[in-house]
Amino acid sequence: MTDTFKPLSGHRQAHAEGVIWDDLTQRVRWTDIATSTLYAYDPETGQIDEHTLPARVCCFALTHEAGVLLLAMEKQVARFYTQDGRLQVLADIEPDLTGMRANDGRCDRAGNFVFGTLNESGPRNDDGSPAKIASFWRFTHDGRLHRLALPKAAITNSICFSPDGGTMYFTDSPTAQIMACDYDAATGDVANIRVFAELRAGMEPDGSTVDAEGYVWNAEWGASRVVRYAPDGRIDATIDLPARQPSCVSFAGKDLDRMVITSANKYLAEVEPFDGAIFIGTPPRGRGLPEARYGHEVRA
Repeated sequence: MTDTFKPLSGHRQAHAEGVIWDDLTQRVRWTDIATSTLYAYDPETGQIDEHTLPARVCCFALTHEAGVLLLAMEKQVARFYTQDGRLQVLADIEPDLTGMRANDGRCDRAGNFVFGTLNESGPRNDDGSPAKIASFWRFTHDGRLHRLALPKAAITNSICFSPDGGTMYFTDSPTAQIMACDYDAATGDVANIRVFAELRAGMEPDGSTVDAEGYVWNAEWGASRVVRYAPDGRIDATIDLPARQPSCVSFAGKDLDRMVITSANKYLAEVEPFDGAIFIGTPPRGRGLPEARYGHEVRA
């Protein structure tokens, strides 16, 4: 662990994911998928608020209303009002497929919610690995859910977008490759699917974000580190952590010059002291971009 990155609390989490900075409320938000709990951390006071949902929250997006989130729960897209706990279901996710749930996601630069699914307990290959039956989806401003024309996957992850919105990054985690494609935010069309970066054997790319210079930051599950990739795919910088399963990364703070990294201790036979910690610190370089919000901005 670098001297600048330390746990923001003594709490450890089973499967923290989906961390983002909410600039309207000045909070860091993330989900613990395993416990169906949403968290919000106030860096000024150190206070952490919790909301437990009736199903696992796999990823979520901000909206243009403070405290209102768009959730990808296990099998549903829903709007969640943090102030009073109301939950409004908007769409079903792959209702015809059993053993599947939502996984990683975030909004594209035009405010459409893009997320993927995960083969949790569905069909298996002969070697016991999950079959590639998961998809990447887009929930548009008008509430339509449609599948992106990307290859089927076992575990979708690393969904993020270049600063101009024209490149989408994504992965099927077990392949140890981060992919890129040309992306049209107006239509959801994709083209020129290509390998962006190759990880070390046995490592899996998990959650990612893109900074203001267009560099991709990826949490490497199983590698105890976060990696900054240049736009050409080469490794530019690394942050080493004492947690074995880093899961997601986000810039945070008023100037977007801080960074929060989630981790998980689920699946580990023996949990070490920092496994499952949420880390906060200053990255060696780079500054973030404001998180895109779902839907059209309402102007007075």
